[in-house]
Amino acid sequence: MTRYAATEIAPQKSARARGAYLRVSFKNTRETAQAINGWKLQRAVKFLENVQEKKEAVPMRRYAGSTGRCAQGTMRTPRDLESFVLAWDLHQEEELLGKQFGVSKARWPTKSAEYLLGLLKNAESNADAKGLDTGNLIVKHIQVNQAPKQRRRTYRAHGRINPYMSNPCHIELILTEGEEVVQKSEAVVGRDEHLSSRQRGRRVRQAITAA
Repeated sequence: MTRYAATEIAPQKSARARGAYLRVSFKNTRETAQAINGWKLQRAVKFLENVQEKKEAVPMRRYAGSTGRCAQGTMRTPRDLESFVLAWDLHQEEELLGKQFGVSKARWPTKSAEYLLGLLKNAESNADAKGLDTGNLIVKHIQVNQAPKQRRRTYRAHGRINPYMSNPCHIELILTEGEEVVQKSEAVVGRDEHLSSRQRGRRVRQAITAA
C-alpha cells in the first residue's frame, strides 16, 4: 500500500490519487499545486482548464526566478477585471496577466496543469466509487516531491558534451467532503465570556479610569 504524507485524514472519508516519476517540471508543478490547495474541486478543475487556455495564471512564489511580471495575479475586484478586459491588447499581455493572487510574477504551466487535472479526475472517480458527494469535495491535501533527476546529453562545439537534466516529480493529493458550517445558537452567542481574575481586574480599572 502506498504511504501518503497526510496520515491524519481518514481513508474512509476521503479519496486519493498519486502519480510517481512524472516527466513534468517539479518547480512549476509545485507552484500550480499550491495555488489550488484547499479549493473546491470544481473551482480547481476550472482554474487548471483556464491555465491551459491562458485565461488565468499560476502565481510563482517560491520558484519565481527569471519569471516575468504579469497581471492575472493581483486582480481583486470586478472593477480590476473590467479594466483588464478593456485594456487587453497583444502588446500588453505580459503586463496585464498575473494579479489574481496578489503577486506580480505568474506563468501558465500547461503541462503541469494537464497532469494535475488527470489526478483530480482520478481522485474524483475514486470518491464516486466510495459513495462520497462529488459535488462537495475539496482539495484537502496536495503535495509535490522531487523525483530522481534524469540525465541526458547535449553535444556542444569542439567535441564537448554537456549534461541535459530533467527534474521529474511525484504528486499526491487527497479529496474530502466539505464540512458543514453550523451556526451557533443564540444562547451560546449571548453567553458571557469567561474571564480570569486578572482580566476582570483590568476591565474594572479601565471602567474607573474612563469614569
